[in-house]
Amino acid sequence: MRVLSGIQSSGKLHLGNYLGAMRQYLQMQLEHECFFFIANYHAFTTIQDAALLAALTRDVALDYLAIGLDPEKACLFRQTDVPEVCELTWILSCVTGKGLLERATSYKDKVAKGIASSMGLFSYPILMAADILIYRSDLVPVGKDQVQHIEMAQDMAGYLNQVVGRAVLKRPEAKLNEAMVVPGVDGQKMSKSYGNTIDLFDTPKKTRKRIMSIKTDSTPVEDPKNLDTCNVFALYKLLAEADEVAAMQRRYQAGGMGYGDAKKALADVVDRVLGPARERRAELEKDPDYVEDVLRTNGAKARAVAAAVMTDVREACGLLVSKDTHR
Repeated sequence: MRVLSGIQSSGKLHLGNYLGAMRQYLQMQLEHECFFFIANYHAFTTIQDAALLAALTRDVALDYLAIGLDPEKACLFRQTDVPEVCELTWILSCVTGKGLLERATSYKDKVAKGIASSMGLFSYPILMAADILIYRSDLVPVGKDQVQHIEMAQDMAGYLNQVVGRAVLKRPEAKLNEAMVVPGVDGQKMSKSYGNTIDLFDTPKKTRKRIMSIKTDSTPVEDPKNLDTCNVFALYKLLAEADEVAAMQRRYQAGGMGYGDAKKALADVVDRVLGPARERRAELEKDPDYVEDVLRTNGAKARAVAAAVMTDVREACGLLVSKDTHR
């Protein structure tokens, strides 16, 4: 199975990225052919400072390598190292109705949160579909809130296949991530767009301070706490060992424990889980040439796959190019 997933370089990666996706990629790279890309074209919808975007793109690569992604087992690359994806985006836009994009819930949600609307943001699902379809991906790991984008990619593949009269693009399927929704410090889904994240590789001191700011209710210390509505417990059970979760659950139900103690326990678990990766990241930062070599080498590998697909798409559409054209 070919697995495809992307992550925007629009800010520092956070616990939501790790729990919702990255952690599972470590197992997937052992079981599937994996393509994981840094979505810097997508990030340009919100980050339009050249130096910052370049730095954030490099940071994402560092984070992936630090958590244990093996570039010999998984293809980690920059989206911009495969410019053919923009060509496919245009072709898909020519067969996709505007009404499909107007139904995109993530676009409506981002605009409602105050993110400036642009044609790039509006047509985001088309670029996302091109990202998926250009590698003839079988599976796309996503959270529940991203399933609609995969359904849109399925629709767009169908539109083009119908226009050209054959299955030139492969229908992808969504693979739901285990951690369906990871709450942020305010209780909403953890997202850079909402400013409610716990950064993946902040210092232990900053991470602990951020965890202590997690929103909780006003239940008195002596009373039992509601496991189902507590953001602290929701994060704790995603990170801690099963016996630790069971013990914490008993403390919640018995009463006598304040949320401050629960937050301290969560901070300890985060430090234990991410401590080794934090050390690896510090070492990788000392070798920028290695990081760039990984991205360049894997970018060439990904582009070779995309170029072959685009040759088929152009021929099917009658979009001829000169044989000596360098692409």
